Amino acid sequence: MTFEKLSVAVVDHKLKELRGKSIAMVKVLWDAATGEATCEVEQQCREQYSLLFPSKSVFGNENSYC
Repeated sequence: MTFEKLSVAVVDHKLKELRGKSIAMVKVLWDAATGEATCEVEQQCREQYSLLFPSKSVFGNENSYC
């Protein structure tokens, strides 16, 4: 049996520049107990986990990591 982990929180935002395009990335915390987190494309996360996001996109500064 398998199960899908639900996201707990968005802990960081970053705008990545790749080949002249800007891609909004978010760091998503999946398990608060272990601290497991991954970087994901913001738009995809917004579609799947809309409750975790404010009404508009927010980006961290250049010191943010993802």
